[in-house]
Amino acid sequence: MDIKKQSKAARDSIQQGIYCIINPFVRLLIRMGVTPNMVTTIGFLGNVAAAVILVYEGYRHGSAPDFGMVTLAGALIIGFSLFDMLDGQVARLGNMVSPFGAMYDSVLDRYCELFNLGGIAYYLIQTGHLAGALITFLALVGSLMVSYVRARAEGLDIECKVGFMQRPERVVVTAAAILGTGITGMSLAADSQFDPNVILVIAMAVIAVFANLTAVARLEHCRKKMM
Repeated sequence: MDIKKQSKAARDSIQQGIYCIINPFVRLLIRMGVTPNMVTTIGFLGNVAAAVILVYEGYRHGSAPDFGMVTLAGALIIGFSLFDMLDGQVARLGNMVSPFGAMYDSVLDRYCELFNLGGIAYYLIQTGHLAGALITFLALVGSLMVSYVRARAEGLDIECKVGFMQRPERVVVTAAAILGTGITGMSLAADSQFDPNVILVIAMAVIAVFANLTAVARLEHCRKKMM
């Protein structure tokens, strides 16, 4: 079994384990009359709230943000990104799968990334990290192109899920970086010379590099399939 197959098997195993945990809650939502699109919308609003917190902290406090609020933003992204798994399970277990629901989910996923990375870019500008904001812009470009190449490929009946930095990985890196920045900032002494926002900049650089490499890898994958 090659590395790609091992990675897919590991991801599928983790996903099934998560489903076993969340399925009782999913069935409760279905009994309450909650629809997949409602779950998707709630997850989107939570991610927007996280972005608003980052923008507000950058705007209000500038180079001295409240790292407790930054930690909250990271926690919100983690918590409400779980709704991305919940909506699919609600659709499947509740027999509410629809083409529009799939499209609605994908569109709001893109909006979530735009708001989150846009919020991070603004926050970094306000905290004195212009280079970090530009790196975040490159991360945003890569994130959008990963999705765009896949969408174009599927429009040509080509399955295109190759690459390391897909959306789940990007969400994990982003949320972990924001949490790490906030927690580190809260734990540092007042006279510390270390800037916790460096953690966020490094994470954005990781996404910028690997998301764009993933987009290129998908483009190459499609080229080979079309030959």
